[in-house]
Amino acid sequence: MSDADHFSPIKGEITEPHSLHEQAAAALVIAGALVAVADRHVAAVEREEVIRFIRDRGLAPHITESRLADMFDELAERLEQPDFANVVIDTLRPVSDLPLSAHLIDISERVAAADEDVHPHELQAIKLLRLLTLVLPRARTVASVVPRPEPHVASGERE
Repeated sequence: MSDADHFSPIKGEITEPHSLHEQAAAALVIAGALVAVADRHVAAVEREEVIRFIRDRGLAPHITESRLADMFDELAERLEQPDFANVVIDTLRPVSDLPLSAHLIDISERVAAADEDVHPHELQAIKLLRLLTLVLPRARTVASVVPRPEPHVASGERE
């Protein structure tokens, strides 16, 4: 059994958010959390910067600051696991069609500067986010497939 089999999130909607609003907030939070954990030391000021960034821009007015803080803590903890890349991709993919790319980069840069020490690993995390925002597969709506009627071929006609 792998470590991932033993992990159970505190609140399931964070690792698997159900609403588009939650998914967008999680994407913003994970961008900041990725940079915060990159230097192996998550400072309180980094979490506060994520919340302030989201609040100041009105990006998730429906989510409380306390909820954003909880989301940050839980996602930061998940990013310390070996499968962190999957966590990032799985969190960003559902909102890849939304115009969040600029905000994701902005929030990551603000978090890197929040503790007044931009670590080289934080710069790598920002580069990774830039790459992901360019190449992440777009979310696709799965529509039910309606079989197309076969063209009617009259007797005696060739196909």
